[in-house]
Amino acid sequence: MRWLTEESIEHIALGAAVLGTGGGGDPYLGKLMALEAIKTYGPIKLLSIEELADDALIVPLSMMGSPTIGVEKIPSIEELVAPLEKIEETLGQKAAALMPIEVGGVNSLVPVLAAAAKGLPLVDADAMGRAFPESQMVTFYLDGHSADPTVLADEKGNTVVITPKDGHWGEKLARAITVQMGGSSTVCDYALPGSVVKKSAIPGTLTKSEEIGRLLLHKSGDGTHPIKRLLAVLNGYELLTGKLTDIQRTLTGGFTRGICEVEGIHDDAGRMVTLHFQNEQLLATEGEKPLAMTPDLIAILDVETGQPITTEGLRYGMRVTVIAFPCDPKWRTKKGIETAGPRYFGYPVEYEPVEKLQEGGGK
Repeated sequence: MRWLTEESIEHIALGAAVLGTGGGGDPYLGKLMALEAIKTYGPIKLLSIEELADDALIVPLSMMGSPTIGVEKIPSIEELVAPLEKIEETLGQKAAALMPIEVGGVNSLVPVLAAAAKGLPLVDADAMGRAFPESQMVTFYLDGHSADPTVLADEKGNTVVITPKDGHWGEKLARAITVQMGGSSTVCDYALPGSVVKKSAIPGTLTKSEEIGRLLLHKSGDGTHPIKRLLAVLNGYELLTGKLTDIQRTLTGGFTRGICEVEGIHDDAGRMVTLHFQNEQLLATEGEKPLAMTPDLIAILDVETGQPITTEGLRYGMRVTVIAFPCDPKWRTKKGIETAGPRYFGYPVEYEPVEKLQEGGGK
């Protein structure tokens, strides 16, 4: 057990944006909200999954919807607490701790606000090890656990309880409700006992985010560029350094979808990489050749600082470095690839690990 401080939040926000692969909401917004919550209510206790009681109710709290909407539709404490209180009422049990459903962008920090307001601890774990666009793309679903009940809330005071028969129906129903709620909602789903969280969640991901953020914010003694240091920590690969020459972004079906093109500069002059995203970066290609693909992680970083850029923040002319690194092994199982691999999103490629794709070609 340790305490999350304002400095911790600064680091987590930045590191989670790297693991968020461009999605998960605006990390700057999440940071501001979390910092205000800690100033108002005090530091938050952070628990490892080993510290959870087997019969304790652990409740994930997140935001659902398009990052484009989330930039302007900022949730209040009341909106964040509402689905938590409703799921407690529905289950007839009080939450012992909260956790992020994904470690990416604002969704890494949304539970901080509700935890602070309710005086609850936070669990140092999540159910993705990154950000994914759909709610069934969690390790709890991979392990056969139910999203029943799922509770959604909006800023108008509406709360909706659904009892989906499986994770895919949970996504379909919750997404449709979210669109009617104005394109974003706050959600509690996969409320599960500590015994399940211990076995199924990906441990230590908030601490991992904090370490990444600290690395990017503080210079090394030997002057090594932050991106090089980051690649070493993540066992990652530099796909391309270049400038953003085209960005196509649309809001459809409750998601921000699109592509962006990065034209190589310096050592990468003459190359062109296309990035395909649905909230998160999902596929990187050079011509017909895939360079990296979901469920492995693809991130776009500022070429000078190494700081991550969300899909919503991409702008023409930006100088960026595109990196990729391996996902948690849970996503490389047959069910993991069926759930969040490239074929699921309609890309005409079979999943290959980034290590194989970059064999002999990574920097």
